[in-house]
Amino acid sequence: MANSPSARKRARQSERNRQHNAAQRSYVRTMIKKVVNAVKAGDKAAAEAAYKAAVPAIDRSVSKGVMHRNKADRHKSRLGQHVKGL
Repeated sequence: MANSPSARKRARQSERNRQHNAAQRSYVRTMIKKVVNAVKAGDKAAAEAAYKAAVPAIDRSVSKGVMHRNKADRHKSRLGQHVKGL
């Protein structure tokens, strides 16, 4: 347990940031799943719309430091390939 006032504050900040990052990660994963589910269903229009919504969400997670740039690029590339394959 944190004893000094600065360590207590740091613990509060860390917990708040952890919860925020978890919410951001969950949102991005949901957006990715929407694309994957539309591709599985074979609905090209829905897949393209979901992809266009997912790309900015993925990029935003990179700018916030939630996801590494290379991982985001990999997700975007693979999702794009799936959408094009329909």
